[in-house]
Amino acid sequence: MYETIYHRASSIDDAAALFAKGKEAKYLAGGQTLIPVMKQRLSSPSDVIDLGKIKDMVGVEVSGDAVTIKAATTHYDVATNANVQRAIPALAHLASTIGDPAVRHRGTIGGSLANNDPAADYPSAVLALGATVKTNKRSIAADEFFKGLFSTALQDGEIITAVSFPVPAKAGYAKFPHPASRFALTGVFVARTRSGDVRAAATGASQSGVMRIGAIEAALKSNWSAGALDGVKISADGLLSDIHGSADYRANLIKVMAQRAVTAAG
Repeated sequence: MYETIYHRASSIDDAAALFAKGKEAKYLAGGQTLIPVMKQRLSSPSDVIDLGKIKDMVGVEVSGDAVTIKAATTHYDVATNANVQRAIPALAHLASTIGDPAVRHRGTIGGSLANNDPAADYPSAVLALGATVKTNKRSIAADEFFKGLFSTALQDGEIITAVSFPVPAKAGYAKFPHPASRFALTGVFVARTRSGDVRAAATGASQSGVMRIGAIEAALKSNWSAGALDGVKISADGLLSDIHGSADYRANLIKVMAQRAVTAAG
């Protein structure tokens, strides 16, 4: 057994101060990743700092051109928030597909992004929508945030406080879920910005984590329709190949999920 000291932070500054004092401290958001790895003895933090009760880290704010979701907001609250459903319905849909009800009621958007699981759903929305990840120290553009498997631009002790999503002209998300975990075997988020630009991102497919898909972006920029992707060829290079599906299978799933996402976006 090992000793872990639990702290319930009262503010973002309090959490950062507690982290600095700990020898091997970890932040706790919804606990959907940290608690299981602690149970398996894959992580043994000296201090666990709970961010879930910090009022400034929970809630959704909508301005005319952006939806800002605070980091400790649960997947369930994103999925059921009327403002998110109205401004970016694809984002609300994405949140509704994460895990099962227990996971959705406990898991948080900030925790998911900080962990950056290669099969997590939110990274595809952040990347495709060109969101900005806000921390207690700075703002990080989506294209600069994701660095690879379970790796982000976050510095040691840095806390995600919110994520700001520009409201797109159209957006859609579709995934082929693993039947047990509900993680994305492959998921694709597509978005057309108000300026006419197109971004598309896939999760669950690449060896390096979430990625943009240039071929799909180019095709959809010329013609926003599922049919525009009929002739698109997705390379299997760098894609995952495991017991759940080969790289070629995932390459095909990227195309199929992208077509379904475009259809859902309208």
